[in-house]
Amino acid sequence: MAYLDEHMETISQEELDKLQYRLLKSQVTRLYSSSPFYHARMREAKVLPDDIRSLQDIVKLPFVHKQDLRDNYPEGMLSVPRRDIVRFHASSGTTGKPTVVCYTRKDIDTWTESLARGLTSIGLGPDDVIQVSNTYGLFSGGLGFHYAGERIGAAVVPASTGNTERQIELIQDLGVTAMAATPSYLLHLARWPRRWGSASRTTPS
Repeated sequence: MAYLDEHMETISQEELDKLQYRLLKSQVTRLYSSSPFYHARMREAKVLPDDIRSLQDIVKLPFVHKQDLRDNYPEGMLSVPRRDIVRFHASSGTTGKPTVVCYTRKDIDTWTESLARGLTSIGLGPDDVIQVSNTYGLFSGGLGFHYAGERIGAAVVPASTGNTERQIELIQDLGVTAMAATPSYLLHLARWPRRWGSASRTTPS
Protein backbone atom coordinates (compact mmCIF):
# COMPACT_ATOMS: atom_id res chain seq x y z
CA MET A 1 0.00 0.00 0.00
CA ALA A 2 1.43 3.37 -1.03
CA TYR A 3 0.90 6.52 1.02
CA LEU A 4 1.25 10.20 0.26
CA ASP A 5 1.27 11.12 3.96
CA GLU A 6 1.79 7.88 5.86
CA HIS A 7 1.37 9.43 9.31
CA MET A 8 -2.00 10.99 8.54
CA GLU A 9 -3.22 7.98 6.57
CA THR A 10 -2.33 5.42 9.24
CA ILE A 11 -3.22 7.20 12.48
CA SER A 12 -5.22 5.27 15.04
CA GLN A 13 -9.00 5.54 15.26
CA GLU A 14 -8.64 7.36 18.58
CA GLU A 15 -6.31 9.94 17.06
CA LEU A 16 -8.60 10.31 14.05
CA ASP A 17 -11.64 10.88 16.24
CA LYS A 18 -9.83 13.59 18.20
CA LEU A 19 -8.64 15.31 15.04
CA GLN A 20 -12.05 15.20 13.39
CA TYR A 21 -13.75 16.58 16.49
CA ARG A 22 -11.25 19.41 16.79
CA LEU A 23 -11.73 20.35 13.14
CA LEU A 24 -15.51 20.04 13.34
CA LYS A 25 -15.69 22.25 16.41
CA SER A 26 -13.41 24.83 14.82
CA GLN A 27 -15.41 24.87 11.57
CA VAL A 28 -18.77 25.23 13.29
CA THR A 29 -17.51 28.04 15.51
CA ARG A 30 -15.98 29.88 12.57
CA LEU A 31 -19.05 29.58 10.38
CA TYR A 32 -21.41 30.66 13.14
CA SER A 33 -19.37 33.79 13.81
CA SER A 34 -18.40 34.77 10.26
CA SER A 35 -21.18 33.66 7.91
CA PRO A 36 -24.63 35.29 8.02
CA PHE A 37 -26.07 32.32 6.11
CA TYR A 38 -24.73 29.63 8.44
CA HIS A 39 -25.44 31.73 11.52
CA ALA A 40 -29.10 32.02 10.53
CA ARG A 41 -29.36 28.34 9.53
CA MET A 42 -27.96 27.18 12.87
CA ARG A 43 -30.21 29.55 14.81
CA GLU A 44 -33.20 28.12 12.93
CA ALA A 45 -32.08 24.62 13.95
CA LYS A 46 -31.62 25.81 17.54
CA VAL A 47 -28.00 24.67 17.64
CA LEU A 48 -25.03 26.72 18.84
CA PRO A 49 -21.29 25.98 18.61
CA ASP A 50 -21.27 25.10 22.33
CA ASP A 51 -23.76 22.31 21.58
CA ILE A 52 -21.10 20.46 19.60
CA ARG A 53 -19.34 18.48 22.33
CA SER A 54 -18.45 15.31 20.43
CA LEU A 55 -18.33 13.92 16.90
CA GLN A 56 -21.74 12.36 17.49
CA ASP A 57 -23.21 15.86 17.83
CA ILE A 58 -22.77 16.38 14.10
CA VAL A 59 -26.36 15.10 13.76
CA LYS A 60 -27.53 18.34 15.41
CA LEU A 61 -26.26 20.46 12.53
CA PRO A 62 -28.68 21.46 9.74
CA PHE A 63 -28.28 20.28 6.17
CA VAL A 64 -27.25 22.58 3.35
CA HIS A 65 -28.99 21.91 0.05
CA LYS A 66 -28.10 22.69 -3.54
CA GLN A 67 -31.04 25.07 -3.64
CA ASP A 68 -29.27 27.12 -0.95
CA LEU A 69 -26.40 27.70 -3.40
CA ARG A 70 -28.89 28.81 -6.03
CA ASP A 71 -30.81 31.05 -3.64
CA ASN A 72 -27.59 32.73 -2.52
CA TYR A 73 -26.04 33.07 -5.99
CA PRO A 74 -23.32 34.09 -6.53
CA GLU A 75 -21.50 34.82 -3.27
CA GLY A 76 -24.12 34.85 -0.53
CA MET A 77 -22.61 31.89 1.33
CA LEU A 78 -19.10 33.27 1.64
CA SER A 79 -17.58 32.90 5.10
CA VAL A 80 -14.27 34.64 4.32
CA PRO A 81 -13.44 38.10 2.94
CA ARG A 82 -13.82 38.20 -0.84
CA ARG A 83 -10.16 39.14 -1.20
CA ASP A 84 -9.28 35.64 0.09
CA ILE A 85 -10.98 33.98 -2.88
CA VAL A 86 -8.49 32.76 -5.50
CA ARG A 87 -10.81 30.78 -7.80
CA PHE A 88 -14.44 30.37 -8.80
CA HIS A 89 -16.04 27.24 -10.20
CA ALA A 90 -19.64 26.94 -11.34
CA SER A 91 -22.18 24.42 -12.54
CA SER A 92 -23.60 24.53 -16.04
CA GLY A 93 -27.04 25.66 -14.90
CA THR A 94 -28.78 23.14 -17.17
CA THR A 95 -31.25 22.16 -14.43
CA GLY A 96 -31.76 25.58 -12.91
CA LYS A 97 -29.84 28.57 -11.63
CA PRO A 98 -26.07 27.90 -11.83
CA THR A 99 -24.30 27.25 -8.55
CA VAL A 100 -21.03 29.04 -7.83
CA VAL A 101 -18.42 27.70 -5.44
CA CYS A 102 -15.61 29.94 -4.17
CA TYR A 103 -12.18 28.60 -3.22
CA THR A 104 -9.46 30.03 -1.01
CA ARG A 105 -5.81 29.06 -1.40
CA LYS A 106 -6.25 26.71 1.57
CA ASP A 107 -9.26 25.11 -0.12
CA ILE A 108 -7.20 24.44 -3.26
CA ASP A 109 -4.34 22.97 -1.22
CA THR A 110 -6.68 20.72 0.77
CA TRP A 111 -8.49 19.58 -2.36
CA THR A 112 -5.18 18.82 -4.10
CA GLU A 113 -3.87 16.89 -1.09
CA SER A 114 -7.05 14.83 -0.79
CA LEU A 115 -7.16 13.83 -4.45
CA ALA A 116 -3.41 13.21 -4.52
CA ARG A 117 -3.87 10.72 -1.70
CA GLY A 118 -6.50 8.96 -3.78
CA LEU A 119 -4.23 8.76 -6.82
CA THR A 120 -1.36 7.47 -4.67
CA SER A 121 -3.60 4.82 -3.08
CA ILE A 122 -4.27 3.24 -6.48
CA GLY A 123 -0.57 3.06 -7.27
CA LEU A 124 0.06 6.19 -9.33
CA GLY A 125 3.24 8.21 -8.83
CA PRO A 126 6.25 9.88 -10.49
CA ASP A 127 6.63 7.18 -13.14
CA ASP A 128 3.15 7.79 -14.52
CA VAL A 129 1.77 9.96 -17.31
CA ILE A 130 -1.80 11.03 -16.50
CA GLN A 131 -4.00 12.34 -19.28
CA VAL A 132 -6.70 14.61 -17.89
CA SER A 133 -9.69 14.43 -20.23
CA ASN A 134 -12.11 16.27 -17.97
CA THR A 135 -13.05 19.75 -19.06
CA TYR A 136 -10.88 22.61 -17.81
CA GLY A 137 -13.67 25.17 -17.84
CA LEU A 138 -15.83 26.18 -14.90
CA PHE A 139 -16.25 22.49 -14.03
CA SER A 140 -13.84 21.60 -11.25
CA GLY A 141 -12.75 18.16 -12.45
CA GLY A 142 -10.01 19.09 -14.90
CA LEU A 143 -8.00 21.34 -12.65
CA GLY A 144 -8.59 19.05 -9.67
CA PHE A 145 -6.94 16.06 -11.33
CA HIS A 146 -4.29 18.29 -12.90
CA TYR A 147 -3.07 19.68 -9.58
CA ALA A 148 -3.26 16.27 -7.89
CA GLY A 149 -1.29 14.63 -10.67
CA GLU A 150 1.47 17.20 -10.37
CA ARG A 151 1.37 16.85 -6.58
CA ILE A 152 2.31 13.15 -6.78
CA GLY A 153 5.08 13.91 -9.29
CA ALA A 154 3.36 12.44 -12.35
CA ALA A 155 3.57 14.04 -15.78
CA VAL A 156 0.19 15.55 -16.66
CA VAL A 157 -1.28 15.81 -20.14
CA PRO A 158 -3.97 18.55 -19.97
CA ALA A 159 -6.00 17.21 -22.90
CA SER A 160 -9.40 18.42 -21.66
CA THR A 161 -12.42 17.10 -23.56
CA GLY A 162 -13.23 16.40 -27.19
CA ASN A 163 -10.99 15.88 -30.24
CA THR A 164 -11.00 12.13 -29.77
CA GLU A 165 -8.49 11.33 -32.49
CA ARG A 166 -5.99 13.67 -30.86
CA GLN A 167 -6.71 12.12 -27.46
CA ILE A 168 -5.83 8.66 -28.77
CA GLU A 169 -2.72 10.01 -30.47
CA LEU A 170 -1.54 11.53 -27.20
CA ILE A 171 -2.19 8.30 -25.32
CA GLN A 172 0.02 6.39 -27.72
CA ASP A 173 2.74 8.94 -28.41
CA LEU A 174 3.26 10.06 -24.80
CA GLY A 175 2.95 6.66 -23.19
CA VAL A 176 -0.06 7.61 -21.08
CA THR A 177 -0.50 5.20 -18.16
CA ALA A 178 -3.64 6.63 -16.55
CA MET A 179 -6.58 8.80 -17.52
CA ALA A 180 -8.96 11.08 -15.65
CA ALA A 181 -12.27 11.33 -17.47
CA THR A 182 -15.96 10.65 -17.11
CA PRO A 183 -16.84 6.94 -17.46
CA SER A 184 -18.94 7.70 -20.55
CA TYR A 185 -16.01 9.39 -22.30
CA LEU A 186 -13.66 6.52 -21.46
CA LEU A 187 -16.18 4.14 -23.06
CA HIS A 188 -16.36 6.46 -26.06
CA LEU A 189 -12.57 6.35 -26.41
CA ALA A 190 -12.55 2.57 -26.13
CA ARG A 191 -15.09 2.23 -28.94
CA TRP A 192 -13.68 4.96 -31.18
CA PRO A 193 -10.80 3.01 -32.87
CA ARG A 194 -13.24 0.44 -34.29
CA ARG A 195 -15.22 3.22 -35.92
CA TRP A 196 -12.12 5.16 -36.92
CA GLY A 197 -10.72 2.35 -39.06
CA SER A 198 -7.25 0.89 -39.44
CA ALA A 199 -5.89 3.56 -41.79
CA SER A 200 -4.93 5.98 -38.99
CA ARG A 201 -1.49 5.52 -37.54
CA THR A 202 -2.87 6.23 -34.05
CA THR A 203 -5.36 3.37 -34.02
CA PRO A 204 -4.38 0.96 -31.21
CA SER A 205 -3.54 -2.56 -32.34
